Amino acid sequence: MIESIVEFAKTTGFAMIGDDPRVLIMYAIAALLIYLAIVKNFEPLLLLPISFGMLLTNLPGAEMFHSEIFINESAHINWDALMGNVEAISPGLLDYLYLGVKLGIFPCLIFIGVGAMTDFAPLIANPKSLLLGAAAQIGIFITYIAARFSGIFTPEQAGSIGIIGGADGPTAIYTATKMAPDLLGSIAIAAYCYMALVPFIQPPIMKLLTTKKERMIEMKQLRPVSKAEKIIFPIVITVFVALLVPSAAALIGSLMLGNLLRECGVTERLSKTVQNELMNIVTVFLGVCVGATATAEAFLDLRTLAILVMGIIAFALGTAGGVLLAKFMNLFSKNKINPLIGSAGVSAVPMAARVSQKVGQKENPSNFLLMHAMGPNVAGVIGSAIAAGVLLQIPNIF
Repeated sequence: MIESIVEFAKTTGFAMIGDDPRVLIMYAIAALLIYLAIVKNFEPLLLLPISFGMLLTNLPGAEMFHSEIFINESAHINWDALMGNVEAISPGLLDYLYLGVKLGIFPCLIFIGVGAMTDFAPLIANPKSLLLGAAAQIGIFITYIAARFSGIFTPEQAGSIGIIGGADGPTAIYTATKMAPDLLGSIAIAAYCYMALVPFIQPPIMKLLTTKKERMIEMKQLRPVSKAEKIIFPIVITVFVALLVPSAAALIGSLMLGNLLRECGVTERLSKTVQNELMNIVTVFLGVCVGATATAEAFLDLRTLAILVMGIIAFALGTAGGVLLAKFMNLFSKNKINPLIGSAGVSAVPMAARVSQKVGQKENPSNFLLMHAMGPNVAGVIGSAIAAGVLLQIPNIF
């Protein structure tokens, strides 16, 4: 009887913790992320599933996720192991769900929902906003170059780290899945944490790079945008971007499909579905699966610290890029642009636009920058997807 109890005790997760005590650190990190999501309201819709997925994957003996099925030398899915044909591996629930991440399905479905919730009218009304959205992507490429020549990361890993600067979680996940699946957990956590910290990170940079007079600039009201323009826009953008950067077609196509469902006026039921039910279901699966990649072996690495540092640098440079381009454009523009809206060029929609509005109103309470800032903000969504496409193609070019 005693021997049976002892043998049973050896099969419990409590006993297995001794084989790799690092899982205790991962429990603490997961607990911290859960705290930030619930108590501090840091991107809770994705940070909470990610942190719980991190908890699940580090439970000894649970065998819910096997990274070796997806992250191996061939970079291909080990279908034999996934089907249970490899004796040493017994596939778990998260292994099957992770197919949606590995195959790039979940991020694209998220983008359909994002498109359905996004109003591109401010961008259509003020096409110059597209330049500000593009300028804000400079942080992505500077960080990519820095990471690539650091000697720590491969070109593919460097591209996945750089995309954090776009402040676009689904794009960061999509890129990391394709280029650096072994770093997916670290990259996703960094991306969503920095997105949640937009109201704290951006204002000091915005104030440092602008004068009080510039922050008080009032902009003219945007022109009305016709329904025809709203319908034509997603179609034209899809074709143009897909032809320019074919590897970005999946993300841009998904984003613009969702927007077309919103604007066409004849698919209201589909638009509501992708904004709510589909978005919510996929968000849960995506978050848990991304968290599952954050095993103790993969996450507790000096590269994780480097990713966190480079990620915030990328984000800060992106914010600065948008502000500085707006200041430069003012040198040649008759109708002055408030440089604060340039910071919204990162694609944290609509949080970055709200930060521009808040900082602007502190200097001039009668100033309303929100709709003007939404132009660069939604342009940043398009810009980050294009940047991801470029980064996906760069390793094949150089």
